Amino acid sequence: MTSKEIRDLSAGEISVKSRELRGQLLQLKLRKQTGQVEKTHELRTLRKDIARLETIHNEKKAQTTPTAA
Repeated sequence: MTSKEIRDLSAGEISVKSRELRGQLLQLKLRKQTGQVEKTHELRTLRKDIARLETIHNEKKAQTTPTAA
């Protein structure tokens, strides 16, 4: 997913998508341990997508919550 696509999602949708990708990553890691993964680059791609989702999710949370000064 690109950053632009993620920014178009709501905070709830980002949370759901993050959970889905974490599940996929877990399954892929387990398959890698048993030698069933041919495309190992997918691990890196999933980790980066999760990081992008979390970063944008945190940005949206920071915008909605007022800071105490």
